[in-house]
Amino acid sequence: MKPPKGKIRKFDAADCTISLMDASVPAIYSPRLRRTPVSLAGRALALGMSLGALTLLTIGAILRPNPNGMGTHMLLGLPPCGFLQATGLPCPSCGWTTSWAWFVRGNVVAALWVQPFGAMLALLVAMLFWSGLYIAVTGRGVHRLLGFVNRRYILLGLFALASLAWAWKILIYLNHWDGWR
Repeated sequence: MKPPKGKIRKFDAADCTISLMDASVPAIYSPRLRRTPVSLAGRALALGMSLGALTLLTIGAILRPNPNGMGTHMLLGLPPCGFLQATGLPCPSCGWTTSWAWFVRGNVVAALWVQPFGAMLALLVAMLFWSGLYIAVTGRGVHRLLGFVNRRYILLGLFALASLAWAWKILIYLNHWDGWR
């Protein structure tokens, strides 16, 4: 779509918006939009999310990863995987806790091998910790970065990655390649 005569497109990186401006006014003289700081309630929410993420990462650090590639969740008092017992195949989340425990120890290769989607979730939670802490301390939002992501494909992409990770888990389980020692 072409802008009307005498108008040019202007991209504002602060708000991730495209607007039309008069072509006769140089962009250097256009007023900049002020970033609105995050409210006190927003900062408290960001701090709470950051502390929640830190709690999950700490639990992962406390758990000792099962060298068999799954079953680490049973250290939390959770029952064995019913799907695995019923079908003989790992469920879509088999190995997530083990992968998480490897990830927080810095062994990203083991985390990716055991369950790639679990490693990705651990990475996202680590990013949530740091971004929540940044928002709580500085009062600046980071949500504008999400404006560059095509939201239409986020769920589809996550579903595809989770499916591929499950297929990987089944492959390594059936070929007895599962686990990390």
